[in-house]
Amino acid sequence: MHQLSLPPRARHGLRALLNGFSQIFLLSHAGCGLLVVLAILIGAPHLLGGALLGGGCSMLTARRRGYPQADIDAGLYGYNGILLGMLISVQFSWSPLLPVLIILGAGLSSLVLAPWMRGMRERQWLPAFTFPFVALSWLLLWLAQPLHLQLHGYPLTAAHGLDWLATLQALLRGLGQVIFLDQPLAGLCLWLGVLLADRRAALWALLGSAAGLSLALYQGWEQHSALAGLYGYNATLAAIALNQMHRQPWAPLLGICLALLLQPGFGALGLPPLTLPFILACWLIQASQRVLRQAAVDCTPARPD
Repeated sequence: MHQLSLPPRARHGLRALLNGFSQIFLLSHAGCGLLVVLAILIGAPHLLGGALLGGGCSMLTARRRGYPQADIDAGLYGYNGILLGMLISVQFSWSPLLPVLIILGAGLSSLVLAPWMRGMRERQWLPAFTFPFVALSWLLLWLAQPLHLQLHGYPLTAAHGLDWLATLQALLRGLGQVIFLDQPLAGLCLWLGVLLADRRAALWALLGSAAGLSLALYQGWEQHSALAGLYGYNATLAAIALNQMHRQPWAPLLGICLALLLQPGFGALGLPPLTLPFILACWLIQASQRVLRQAAVDCTPARPD
């Protein structure tokens, strides 16, 4: 009997797409990406179609535009489209316009990301992270009324007594909320994916989620939102990102604190924070380091000839 196997080109594309799923957690690992897909199937299978459509369209746009193949293979042109596809699927009631919005939004995310990545490499710009996803999501939410799109929320976890099981579930939900998932089992699957790709990142992910939960409960913020992980996911992403950039623990710890301090401000502005608190926390730390390094260089006395 002949074994069924995908053609090499299809295998290559599938691996790149799985890397795109793992890049949501700032990792490039196909096994991690597969576990992210499994987490979506566990926690919200109705979001998988939008995720696949968004990821596929953003990667196809990058390929058609001739962007570096190494970046496409690493999943760098997939994760923003995946997140957009999931957000559109979770925020708007079904209409024939939704697939069109996912296709357009995902393609535009790659067009936005490409010049930013060139600026990072040629002019030392700060990393884009998920900024294309955030900017395009805000634009779509602003256009919802003119486009006659019906918004709907997704259910939050009901508040329960805070015992060890509820705490563990809340920690796992903090990971799941990175991709709009509320099921602890889905969060566990995501954590196992991060663990498979990078053990240090998995530890920092749990610490970030725990910090978000602890601060929310200490400050008396809405308990059902805290237990749903809504205060943990930005701290989780900041911890993972800064752990990769700095081997010293002070950087991810500071990133966790900044992400948690920044997140409530978006509610006051009437804007969904999405992943912007994590982005701003990382930018602040990196920009501050550059200023300090430049100041140190400027203060160094010139050597006599």
